[in-house]
Amino acid sequence: MYKVTLINNGKETVIHHPAFNDLKVQEGQIKQEINVADSFSFTMLPNNPGYQLIRPLRTLITVENTLTKKTEFDGRILMPTESMEDSGAFGKSFVCESELGYLNDSAQRHGEYHNISVKDFLQVIIDNHNRDIANDDIDKMFRIGKVEVDSSTSELYRYLGYKSTFDTIKDKLFDRLGGELHVRKENDARYLDYLMPSNTVKQTEIRLAKNLKSITKEVDATEIITRLVPLGERIESEDEEATDASEARLTIESVNNGRDYVVDTAAEQAIGTVIVKSESWDDITQPNILKTRGEQHLKENNRVKSQYQISALDLSLIGLDTDSFDVGYYYPVINPVMQINENLRVIGKTMDVINPNQNSLTFGDKFKTASEYQSESNKVGRNVVTLQNRVDSQIRTIGTLKNEVRTVETNVGEIQQIINSGNLDQLNKAVVDLQESIESLGDAMEDIPTYELATPTTDGLIPASDKAKLDLITVLSSINLDELKHKLDLINIVNPVNLDDLSERVEALEGGGGNGDTTED
Repeated sequence: MYKVTLINNGKETVIHHPAFNDLKVQEGQIKQEINVADSFSFTMLPNNPGYQLIRPLRTLITVENTLTKKTEFDGRILMPTESMEDSGAFGKSFVCESELGYLNDSAQRHGEYHNISVKDFLQVIIDNHNRDIANDDIDKMFRIGKVEVDSSTSELYRYLGYKSTFDTIKDKLFDRLGGELHVRKENDARYLDYLMPSNTVKQTEIRLAKNLKSITKEVDATEIITRLVPLGERIESEDEEATDASEARLTIESVNNGRDYVVDTAAEQAIGTVIVKSESWDDITQPNILKTRGEQHLKENNRVKSQYQISALDLSLIGLDTDSFDVGYYYPVINPVMQINENLRVIGKTMDVINPNQNSLTFGDKFKTASEYQSESNKVGRNVVTLQNRVDSQIRTIGTLKNEVRTVETNVGEIQQIINSGNLDQLNKAVVDLQESIESLGDAMEDIPTYELATPTTDGLIPASDKAKLDLITVLSSINLDELKHKLDLINIVNPVNLDDLSERVEALEGGGGNGDTTED
């Protein structure tokens, strides 16, 4: 049913075909989701004609449904994993990403855009992407296709930074405005469509005792809100000396009887408690529009989220059902035992290339999986390890510096003894030794690593991405970093050296580096 083809510089090599038993991959699984690059993982043995043909990130791969002639996967191959089993059999496993992943190969450039439409703003982003990869591979370029999503005012006010193109689109567009990205090929061109979610309900039922194999329901009530505080455009402070990083925002008191929130009375009565959260829309400048958007957001999002993991037989393959299962569409799901009888939307789908009649479907809202939580936790752990390594490096350098200071102190003591004894013949040598010690001290100081302050676009003591997140935190008290840096200066070799003071500073730094707090900016 599925035909898998490798493409190198336009040359095609079939590595899996349903009509040939000796032309197969050992395992093959396609995963499709909304607003995420699709993935395809497969394993093949050395006797496969494509075993030695794969070039990571350059070899393209397609998976075609030979019955429907639909391309289920189109993308590129990432890094391979080579293995040997205990039986002595060798094989290679590969993970592939779909064309949407090409948007991770480019970075945006800083810009400020006023009164720009959603389509024009997306065009700016894609133009930046195409410029970055133009000299690499035109197969990774996109054109803007259909754009159905719009803002409440039909105009955007946005900044662009230096994030990857995909992360930028996620942050600046569909995380704020909703909508979904779809890649479409037409006349050998690759189009990026930005569409509203489909409301189409397919005829094919997923029903107990027919094609439903298993079903699992998960419920998440943590996102429920009873009162929402809608926030609009930022309002700059009239105090030029204000240091508060959290700017005031437009609220709805003036059009809502003095209250800055809208209420879901039914939800508040149902759960018997008040839960208040806020939501921001940078592009809204009118309180009445802001109130309408807040009420709409509360109505659309204020619900207990449910998700279904369903394994179902695709009976369309043998003509018993009209439609197969596709991501983004609604299907009637009927299970009287669990009291389920409703139209549910497929938000994820897993297809087995080897056993094509079995599909694993995800219906409803997308929850964060345990592996995603673990990935975030691992990232935090890596940042802690990096910071600890920097602290350890500083401690080792300070230890070297302390030894050099002691050497200088010893040389000064020797000169003092020579002067007191009146033995001036040894004075020249002692002065030379002191000069060498001071030069060694200077070299040790140069080895002290210095880190510039991080900005949202430039790495410093912390990565730029983390600095951008920290900027979102309200500053409760200001710190004069220049004054703090001045207090931590170790020595100024241009001016006369106060060795006692220098030794005390090194002792203080050594103690602080091992046991004190480390502050990141």
